[in-house]
Amino acid sequence: MIGPSGTLRVMIATGPVDFRKGAEGLAALVKAEMGGDPFSGTVYVFRAKRTDRIKLIFWYGTGMCLVAKRLEDGEFRWPKMQDGVMHLTAAQFSALFEGLDWKRVHAREPARVPVTPG
Repeated sequence: MIGPSGTLRVMIATGPVDFRKGAEGLAALVKAEMGGDPFSGTVYVFRAKRTDRIKLIFWYGTGMCLVAKRLEDGEFRWPKMQDGVMHLTAAQFSALFEGLDWKRVHAREPARVPVTPG
């Protein structure tokens, strides 16, 4: 299914959406409000008013996939409610999907090349 990798593009709708929408309704939101292409392979993440629910849509080569998750305990950590779109790295998305605080995930600093003795 979804495997976090460096090439995974993740876009988050920061405002809540109507969770009665299915894949087609969310794809229409991607085009109309986010200015994105739901068939590009990018993972689009949506939240409900209740912060314990999340929906994802993405194109998987042969069809549109819809993933819904509800946390049994706790809530997803979301940016402040506002209209707009945010980009997450694959590592941040993985943390968000697990219910962790994705803001604590930072990019690694490049490793320094050791200096060989002269």
